[in-house]
Amino acid sequence: MATMSDRVIGPADHRFFLKMAVAMAAVIALGFSTQLLMGRSTFRVPVMVHVHALVFFGWTMFYVLQNVLISRASIAMHRRLGWIGAGWATAVVGIGIYTTAVMVRRGGSPFFFQPNYFLFMNCLTVLAFGGLTATAIVLRRRTDWHRRLMLCGMAILTGPAWGRLLPMPLMVPWAAWGVFAVVKTLPAIGMVVDRRRTGRIHPAWWWGAGTIAAIQVLIGVVAFSPAGLAIYDTVVAGAAGERVDPLAFPPPPSGLAGPQPG
Repeated sequence: MATMSDRVIGPADHRFFLKMAVAMAAVIALGFSTQLLMGRSTFRVPVMVHVHALVFFGWTMFYVLQNVLISRASIAMHRRLGWIGAGWATAVVGIGIYTTAVMVRRGGSPFFFQPNYFLFMNCLTVLAFGGLTATAIVLRRRTDWHRRLMLCGMAILTGPAWGRLLPMPLMVPWAAWGVFAVVKTLPAIGMVVDRRRTGRIHPAWWWGAGTIAAIQVLIGVVAFSPAGLAIYDTVVAGAAGERVDPLAFPPPPSGLAGPQPG
């Protein structure tokens, strides 16, 4: 008797995940390049921000490559590179948290997020990416689980790009929830495809989408708690961010045309 895993892994499955990988990479490239062309981003930022960009976009290209290898049946190469990916994903988490802390210390939170919310939003979402990716690696022999959890983790990393494509200034104070809604459509697409192809939704999608939703709720709970505010104060102590009200939205740049940090 065929298992669900047998039914959902095949050429059509490979094509779907490759298309999703390319689509997410395109969103990320479009989001950041659009801001640069509009003069809302700048290369005049600390070196660590450039390192952050290279590591995150490098991971995006690596994710696309791994899906290309699977689509071409290069399983052995995919597995050999997988251990590089494990280290790379760890770097994504560490550098993501460190760069966020640097931005908050500089008082550089985007004006459509309260500084304390921005700190925990970035840190908790990148940790969620790390958790989903680590679980996918542990379950690498169960391909149906592995690739769905990897996609959910990658979906989280599209959040900053969506934030650069959506009309964020018009969405205050619900900007973060707007990004969350768009990110959630990515695993939702996978659910729809599974339903049409196999007649049921693979449980990995529920775990991945559930993690994304849980983190979104947790961000607000932690960011505005006494413990969260105490952590924020510790992070910005002795820096320019110490003079920024963590609960107030920063003023927007004049005409929304000036370069924004991040």
